[in-house]
Amino acid sequence: MSRELAKTYEPKGMEDRIYQKWMDKKYFHAEADRSRKPFTIVMPPPNVTGQLHMGHALDNTMQDILIRYKRMQGYNALWQPGTDHAAIATEVKVIEKLKEQGIDKDEIGREEFLKHAWAWKEEYGGKIINQLKKLGSSADWDRERFTMDEGCSKAVEEVFIKLYEKGYIYKGSRIINWCPVCQTSISDAEVEHVDQDGHFWHINYPIVGEEGRFVEIATTRPETLLGDTAVAVNPEDERYQDLVGKMLKLPLTDREIPVVADAYVDKEFGTGCVKITPAHDPNDFEVGKRHSLPEINVMNDDASINELGGKYAGMGRYEARKAIVRDLEELGLLVKVEPHTHNVGTHDRCKTTVEPMVKQQWFVKMEEMAKPAIEALKNHTLNFVPERFDKIYLHWLENIRDWCISRQLWWGHRIPAYYCDECGEIVVAKEMPEKCPKCGCTHLTQDEDTLDTWFSSALWPFSTLGWPEKTEDLDYFFPTDVLVTGYDIIFFWVIRMVFSSLEQTGESPFHHVLIHGLVRDSQGRKMSKSLGNGIDPLEIIDKYGADALRLTLITGNAPGNDMRFYMERVESSRNFANKVWNASRFIMMNLEKAEVPKEMDAQLLTGADKWILSKVNTLAKDVTENMDKYELGIAVQKVYDFIWEEFCDWYIEMVKPRLYNDEDTTKAAALWTLKTVLVNALKLLHPYMPFVTEEIFCTLQTEEESIMVSAWPEFTEAWDFASDEFAVEMIKAAVRGIRNVRAEMNVPPSKKANVFVVSESEEIREIFENGKVFFATLGYANEVSVQEDKAGIADDAVSAVIPKAVIYMPFAELVDIEKEIERLKKEETRLTKELARVNGMLGNEKFVSKAPAAKIEEEKEKLKKYSEMMVQVKERLAQLT
Repeated sequence: MSRELAKTYEPKGMEDRIYQKWMDKKYFHAEADRSRKPFTIVMPPPNVTGQLHMGHALDNTMQDILIRYKRMQGYNALWQPGTDHAAIATEVKVIEKLKEQGIDKDEIGREEFLKHAWAWKEEYGGKIINQLKKLGSSADWDRERFTMDEGCSKAVEEVFIKLYEKGYIYKGSRIINWCPVCQTSISDAEVEHVDQDGHFWHINYPIVGEEGRFVEIATTRPETLLGDTAVAVNPEDERYQDLVGKMLKLPLTDREIPVVADAYVDKEFGTGCVKITPAHDPNDFEVGKRHSLPEINVMNDDASINELGGKYAGMGRYEARKAIVRDLEELGLLVKVEPHTHNVGTHDRCKTTVEPMVKQQWFVKMEEMAKPAIEALKNHTLNFVPERFDKIYLHWLENIRDWCISRQLWWGHRIPAYYCDECGEIVVAKEMPEKCPKCGCTHLTQDEDTLDTWFSSALWPFSTLGWPEKTEDLDYFFPTDVLVTGYDIIFFWVIRMVFSSLEQTGESPFHHVLIHGLVRDSQGRKMSKSLGNGIDPLEIIDKYGADALRLTLITGNAPGNDMRFYMERVESSRNFANKVWNASRFIMMNLEKAEVPKEMDAQLLTGADKWILSKVNTLAKDVTENMDKYELGIAVQKVYDFIWEEFCDWYIEMVKPRLYNDEDTTKAAALWTLKTVLVNALKLLHPYMPFVTEEIFCTLQTEEESIMVSAWPEFTEAWDFASDEFAVEMIKAAVRGIRNVRAEMNVPPSKKANVFVVSESEEIREIFENGKVFFATLGYANEVSVQEDKAGIADDAVSAVIPKAVIYMPFAELVDIEKEIERLKKEETRLTKELARVNGMLGNEKFVSKAPAAKIEEEKEKLKKYSEMMVQVKERLAQLT
């Protein structure tokens, strides 16, 4: 390979070329190998309908950083990728596409619809995978899986049958989330709670047999009144104790309902009387069970009122609401209406308000399976990073409800349950039975429903490795090491994977769960289509390169915390890549100047060489410690600061005099150090910025074919040069002091002066003697004199004080005295005028009595400032004249 980098850093084209090389070389691929230690990450499968967004970019960048780091450390690293069939989202897309072609889903039937769905998946399903490749994701694409591929489908069927036979899966009527638009049950994970402006309608329910006496309830959903089967009060509420057991006339119906006592009711909230509608509210459903109340579902699947709703039958839920409120008002039963903002569940796909409904569905019993999942966290076989997410995980598991797993969709895993057409017997099996085991009938029908998408993704960490077969991959790569995911998905997916894995394999699916926050816009708002504030990661990659995007997403990132995305930071990341590129080009151009040995005798190294080696050595130790604690943001900040400041701004400037002096015998040591430190710094940066580091690494040297498969830097005692670090830090302090003095005096860099280092300490004097060659360059010195006292130094010399030494520079060499006197006199004249003006204003009684206090304060501040400046100017003039 050519040993020359392109003149300018251009990520476009370069990144695609490098990624293709990695793919061709199979660097991402892992096979079970008992001689090596495995490290496994399972990719949270993006939806097959998906388009890369900033959340994906962050999530996958973090996973890629960890997998590249472990690969370099010598682990047999597997990043297992794949996609999720995304039942509802995909079905909606396919229906939309068919509509455009004038095809109705119901008319073509299930089998034909599924052919279209699979065709859609083949055409569009790989889009997000190609986008993840653009990001630099080094997942093992040879192993790519899909939640509905043959192996994953087999695992789903196996688990369903096992849980059913164990009594953990059952079919029953319970309250579920129902989407009236998609016309399917949906999981809690797909319900988004949003604040909506609504009302509290206060309604009087007449007490039977007590003319003129009522119970006042308040509701946000008057239409559900048609399904009320009781009114509840708190048993300790003295106001209503005499009502418990009495009957109420349910308005607008011919039914009577009881008053029941239940601790669920909050005495302080509303009127303290709560209408109970078991078929349309999850809390009411539980109250209903406790009091054996009937469940009356008054809605059709499209949320219109059904035949049980009397005169309101056929009306949409909101149309019925208006009619009911109007009728209550006419009957004099509407007490009042109050505005009320409340939290409403909406379907995250279509944004429709979800309707809680009692329906016949398939459920998983959760109580027993939750226990081992709780224990896994408590005994630390499962660990959250950061730990504060333990509480959320436990809270959810300790309050878990049975899980509704059936969906009224065609795209997905069809439930392996068969019904006898004759006697209704249910048979759960892999194949349709030839005859009913109960009555012998040969006509059976398979359940129409499919399984919740989360049911299959709950098996993802082990189904992707071959379970239920006892494969070598499963035995070697499972349990996985870390799962990286956002905090918004802990309950739904992480918990389901944990209890499913413990139930099916007896092991936690991963040791650590690394939680990240959301990527918000620069104002801190969530990125969304409605706000139009989303930023397309692919556009950033196209303009700035994947490396710049990745560095931006990780810089300042702390586990569990949200981050704000600023375009200025992308620019800054791109500038950093540019800095690394240009520094590398400089080093490569100089490498031809001397024979650089593979190994270097430490005795041939200068103090500056040892300092930078010692720095990069400590950096390797620190970064490794941070990476192992998943402190990815802290780790990359250390690498960034080291490369930009220590290496580029200091060390490269220190060695330039040696590189440009043909007589310098330490040139080879300088070049060896430059190359060695650059290689180590590139390796530490590689997991974060894989492309630019690969291009430089492969151009810089030919011993290793890729930085991806090179060894991660480790701390070595041989490079621990504490005294040399102290020496160079001392010189850096002196250089900073000189630069500050010169800046205060407006001395241009081109103006050089003699520099005197005065110290009583022999150790300090020796440090500056040894560092003269670069100290002169960095301190803009003609000549450097190191001495024990002030002998021979002009009285007017300016000074900078550092620990155990003072740096002097003759004033006359820094400043043209005649010009400086002229400048100071002009400044004196200007300040005299300003002081006269301010004193005049503050001495004017009219001004002081009428001017705003802030204006008077401002003028007083000016007086103070100008007075101080005048003292300094006069002192300087006195010195010079």
